[in-house]
Amino acid sequence: MSDNGKDAPGVIAPPPLILLGFLLVGFLIDYFWPLNLLPDNVQFPAGGALIAAGVMGIVLAVREMLRAGTNIPTHRPSTAIVHSGPYKYSRNPIYLSAAIAYVGIAIMADNVWLLLLLKPLLVTLSFGVIDREEKYLEGKFGEDYRNYKAAVRRWI
Repeated sequence: MSDNGKDAPGVIAPPPLILLGFLLVGFLIDYFWPLNLLPDNVQFPAGGALIAAGVMGIVLAVREMLRAGTNIPTHRPSTAIVHSGPYKYSRNPIYLSAAIAYVGIAIMADNVWLLLLLKPLLVTLSFGVIDREEKYLEGKFGEDYRNYKAAVRRWI
């Protein structure tokens, strides 16, 4: 259970909204102060490949969570620790894949501001979401989660 008494990690906001917020801010800044660096023949293939890789990673991670029968939304209780698929390599493959897709969007849009906002996005996810999720999972699953946490890296 989280500190708020609910069986949920108590993240600062749903992660997709955090990601969307950073995208909106980056595109808004770029609208007023565009900074273009990449030629079309680079931005579209590179950006598209990263977006595809990110989406594929999210799909694979979600599939494993569904197979394990646990909830995906952060406001719902976790019912299992997922150890299979991409969760063998990263404790947060959905956030990692979303960050890869975010970079792909930034490259495809040739939006330097989005790239400059990547670090604040990752810090927000780390402190506002992942730290809270890990504290919640450790409280709920105890030694099982601590063993998983010791064996698998947070990102990659």
